[in-house]
Amino acid sequence: MQASQEKKPESENVAENGEPAIVIQDVSKSFGPQRVLDGVSFNVRRGETLAVLGRSGTGKSVLLRIIVGLQDPDGGAALILGTNMSEASAAEINKVRMQMGFLFQHAALYDSLTVEENVAFPLVHHRKDLSQSERHDRVEQLLEEVGLSGHSNKMPSDISGGMQKRAGLARALALDPVILLLDEPTAGLDPISSGEIDELVLKLQEQHTMASIVVTHDMVSAKTIATRIALMDKGKVVIEGTFDELQKSDERFVSQFLHRDF
Repeated sequence: MQASQEKKPESENVAENGEPAIVIQDVSKSFGPQRVLDGVSFNVRRGETLAVLGRSGTGKSVLLRIIVGLQDPDGGAALILGTNMSEASAAEINKVRMQMGFLFQHAALYDSLTVEENVAFPLVHHRKDLSQSERHDRVEQLLEEVGLSGHSNKMPSDISGGMQKRAGLARALALDPVILLLDEPTAGLDPISSGEIDELVLKLQEQHTMASIVVTHDMVSAKTIATRIALMDKGKVVIEGTFDELQKSDERFVSQFLHRDF
């Protein structure tokens, strides 16, 4: 059933009025007998970064897919910029997705395209109003923003893993998103490259004031870039708060997670 368009505020107004850009309300999801998400709730406003942590199989990636509208929850709702993603029409979902940037776990660059062509991909498909020259200028601006000036003509195979992540971030920012979703942004990187990505994410958040969700196993990264941390176990949010608040928790699982590598 599609949501009534009259009852929903315009996406732009939701973002501008300070209301949460992302509202997850009691979301549940099962695959057969396995309950992957079990009543997950949280809000993220513009200017906030929520890091979602947990062991493998705790539903973190499924949660991202529900936020993007690629999967429907069995119960609850994902309200993204005022739109219920499981009730919205395809056109409404696409409108919301146009205001999202997504960095995939392995950057997911197209091997056959140059760095410039990869970053330009969303602009080619969604900004038909831009001339080729304007599109080129926008890509150059984005590459400079992520520290990749001078690498536009290289192929993904010719740059390092950290540079691929930077290119993926540039592509995620191409349409000036209100929401940024990062799936394991530091996975597979050495500590120095991971730190550089963390610094870049912090800089981009300061410049663009997005509502960001970072799914990660990297506690150092989460501590560095997140406004708040949501720690998940068995499909539930065990605790949500700042890193300092998590450190003060008496719950055994929280203490274990903070001091062990899963």
